[in-house]
Amino acid sequence: MAANRVKQVRRSRRKRRIRKKISGTAERPRLSVTRGLRNIGAQLIDDDGGVTLCQVSTLNKDVRDEVPYGGNKNAAQRVGQLLAERAAGKGITAIAFDRNGYRFHGRLKALADAAREGGLKF
Repeated sequence: MAANRVKQVRRSRRKRRIRKKISGTAERPRLSVTRGLRNIGAQLIDDDGGVTLCQVSTLNKDVRDEVPYGGNKNAAQRVGQLLAERAAGKGITAIAFDRNGYRFHGRLKALADAAREGGLKF
């Protein structure tokens, strides 16, 4: 089995294990982070209702104009800040953090710290 495939399998196992424990509600939605090589995105999800409450990605036009490259910590910080602003606009202050099987460091940590500074409580 190729090394890359092994990594994917391990991450999917971690993701399933995390999702068994974490679920979002309307009062405390789940912050799900998606990470790619060139982009990063985050969304607040109400799992009970099955709806996405708000989302921000480096593919969004307003973020793309501010950040030239979406695959670094600066872009992740901006995504975290914008997500916190949009959540505050909808009256959301507390969230459940879903790291989606990724390790909590680098871009993921930068996004989480920026969201915390913006007023979200994990």
